Amino acid sequence: MNIQQLETFISVAENLNFARAAEQLNITQSAVSRQIHALEDELGTKLLYRSTRVVALTSEGISFLEDARHIVNRLKFAEAKIKHHTNAQLQVLSIGCVNETYFDLLCKILDICRKKIPSFHPAMRILTHPALLPLFYQGEIDLMFGFREDIPLHDDIIFRELCRVPLCCVLPDSHPLAEEQRIKAEDLWKEKLITCSSSLIHFKAVEFQNQLAQHLSPEAIHICENFSFILLLIRAGYGYSILPRSRSESEGLCYIPLKEAEPLSYGIFYRRGASDPLLKEVIAAAKSAAQEQNFLYSNSKAPV
Repeated sequence: MNIQQLETFISVAENLNFARAAEQLNITQSAVSRQIHALEDELGTKLLYRSTRVVALTSEGISFLEDARHIVNRLKFAEAKIKHHTNAQLQVLSIGCVNETYFDLLCKILDICRKKIPSFHPAMRILTHPALLPLFYQGEIDLMFGFREDIPLHDDIIFRELCRVPLCCVLPDSHPLAEEQRIKAEDLWKEKLITCSSSLIHFKAVEFQNQLAQHLSPEAIHICENFSFILLLIRAGYGYSILPRSRSESEGLCYIPLKEAEPLSYGIFYRRGASDPLLKEVIAAAKSAAQEQNFLYSNSKAPV
């Protein structure tokens, strides 16, 4: 496997057209085909479905595309460092998180790091939990943000809590229940529910959704496979969802803590024995940012 094969695959995947990919890469279409065939042979799987009229990614191709982009970007970054002799000046740390829910906290952490460590270059990986976890175990991610229950803690993995986050009912701010300080499960039995898979949200939220679904008819339940679409449906008035509290402002939404649910522990994961001074500085920045952001919520309703 080489960078030319990966760049060719990325170009074909983004254009879904061999001719446009060839033009973009300034090579012939036959060269594009050879690179794709060689990559597929090496991986032992088909990445693309192609006919005389259609080019489409296979499920394996969809899965591999993000990894291919990451590999190419890291190789180009490494090449640039060597060419410009800046190895000593650049400090790279790979950081993983599941979605944009706590970007405001991450933004504060990165802002602290930028001011204290001018040479710091964060390499962000924002993926679903099933995709992120193997990368962390394999050492491709140095630091991972998530909930305490997201991964089993082994002797070689450390979790540091940054805050405790209430599990909430998320409603349109125009909903009658939006004025409540706390909500009980039985208050929601006559409302419409928007659910999603455990790869998108904390499993405790999924468990609570499943309990509520037992009291609802099938037509009162909307199923989503995209986190942003969940929030969109709530804002549009299609129902409510059960999600961890977010400090990020979401216009038109109201987060109300659930009476029966305990707060969730949110923080950072890293490997025991990590001696990288940069990692230690970023961890310290994370603790400082969490305190400054006042991320430790009380049991009362917090404004969005």
